Amino acid sequence: MRIFAAAMGLFMLASSAFALDAEGTVSNVDPEKLTITLDNGQTYKLPGEMDVSAIEPGMSVILAYREVDDGVKQITDMLLPE
Repeated sequence: MRIFAAAMGLFMLASSAFALDAEGTVSNVDPEKLTITLDNGQTYKLPGEMDVSAIEPGMSVILAYREVDDGVKQITDMLLPE
């Protein structure tokens, strides 16, 4: 049982190591490509189920993402202003 608990602990630490975060102001939204670009020039891919119309240029956002194929930054979570 201890081995299982230790393995799960290591798995949880390893999976969180792949999560990255960013914050900034949205400078561009591309609803066709499902991407947003922040004021730092970095582009992030939105999840397909996200309502793109809720995101507008000028909004401050905080996002969590992971890098997937070919360096694409896939958003896993996003905090929008209320």
